[in-house]
Amino acid sequence: MGQPPIPANVTSLIRHFSDLRDGVHGGATSRRDKEARFAEEVDLLAPVATKALGEVNTYLLLDSGTVSATGLRRSADGGMSAAWELSWPEQRNVGVPPIMLHAYFGAGFHHPHLRGATVGDWPLNVFSVQDATDQLPILRAIATSDLHNLVFQSEYRIIPAITRTSTQPPRSA
Repeated sequence: MGQPPIPANVTSLIRHFSDLRDGVHGGATSRRDKEARFAEEVDLLAPVATKALGEVNTYLLLDSGTVSATGLRRSADGGMSAAWELSWPEQRNVGVPPIMLHAYFGAGFHHPHLRGATVGDWPLNVFSVQDATDQLPILRAIATSDLHNLVFQSEYRIIPAITRTSTQPPRSA
């Protein structure tokens, strides 16, 4: 019997840390080629980001919100970004920012990143096995974001799957 597939959030980090190690982004080495790759990533991400915000609008905001997208933009410092936002009347009335999904490739960065407008804490409301199981995508996002930030604070060499000599993929638990 074969090993189960490696979860997508883990394979994404493996690609990311390998790119750091190798000085590339998705096979691109020059800034120009990395920017072209980023533009392709924004195009791929757009329908997914719009869907995620649309789900929040439908089920939590009762279709009172508006999803907007900036498209790909160049920043004053030479970086690039694209953002998708969900705003709604109550949010605007109290003066807090809209929900935002932001893809950005800073001028001095080796590779692009994703972030939200305010994400830091996630509410914990687990009262059954199913509640706990339903948290898996959130826990994956938190764990892989944390690991990414730890690499950012130090270096990719803290990840054995990137520095080991074996050509075998890491074993899934």
